[in-house]
Amino acid sequence: MTLVLTRSDILAMLDHEETVAAVEEAHTDLARGTAVLPVPPVMRLPGGEGGAFLAMAAASARAELATVKLLADLPANRERALPVQRSAILAVSTADGGCAALLDGGAVTRFRTAAASAVATRALMRPDARVLGLIGTGPLAPAHARALRTVWSYERVVLWGRTRDRALELARRLTDELGVAVEVAAGPREVTVAADVLCTLTPSREPLVRGAWFRPGLHVNAVGAPPRPDHREIDTEGMRRSVVVVDAYDTAVTKSGEVVIALAEGALREQDVRRELGDVLTGACAGRTSPEDITLFGSVGIGLQDLAAARLLIDRAGERGLGTRIDLTA
Repeated sequence: MTLVLTRSDILAMLDHEETVAAVEEAHTDLARGTAVLPVPPVMRLPGGEGGAFLAMAAASARAELATVKLLADLPANRERALPVQRSAILAVSTADGGCAALLDGGAVTRFRTAAASAVATRALMRPDARVLGLIGTGPLAPAHARALRTVWSYERVVLWGRTRDRALELARRLTDELGVAVEVAAGPREVTVAADVLCTLTPSREPLVRGAWFRPGLHVNAVGAPPRPDHREIDTEGMRRSVVVVDAYDTAVTKSGEVVIALAEGALREQDVRRELGDVLTGACAGRTSPEDITLFGSVGIGLQDLAAARLLIDRAGERGLGTRIDLTA
């Protein structure tokens, strides 16, 4: 039987703390060679208004799953009042090849993306970090505030978004929910200068954040830019000044605009972007080595993170009797 999980099923089960643990374990598996992560192929249709379709695949021996998330990245959806990115995840048992589950990808992507930032933050931030900075007010912003709260008791949040009313509303929500002081800043520079940990969460094509603003000791999670080599939130100077850690090297050098452009401009060398998060977690390579280091996690998003969340959801659905089960072979 195949388990079908809708968005409402997923939101009823997903937990930030459990997702952080699952994503951390997945990156460790990748570093130890017990998981497989090919670079996702990009499919573009002629006359497709700039849209792209990515098949984000992964397989894990420990999780006993192989998954593919088909991600549709369709900028024209903005004019249709639809999400620019939509996705679905297919999970197959590695034991017998049976179709284990079909999941809506939207909530999974949001939770696992925030979880990866939380894992990187715990591994790379200064121990005395106090202030969280958020640039962007979309769904990733509250998800990051919640996920990072499971690994770090930050004392204050400073945020900015293009629409001030949305920023003020997010500030009210986070204050009520998390019980922390939240300030709406005048712009990205003010957030960057104030933050000890900065999360950039916008689908920007041109850099919103300048490396000249980085203070010694800052940790950055560069998250929001879509997996396109010409989109980036952080400028080349920011990449040059940072100890860069990526989710997966092969994916970063083809899909991360921050990495691709900095390499092309000669600000980074290939060896500068070979630090993977899993290698930092296992101690195979160093991340932060000094309180003065500026660290940056380049988060493109990888299929192995989707697999980790899918494994967690399949297990929870079985325990709680949630979801719909169908026989695809009938």
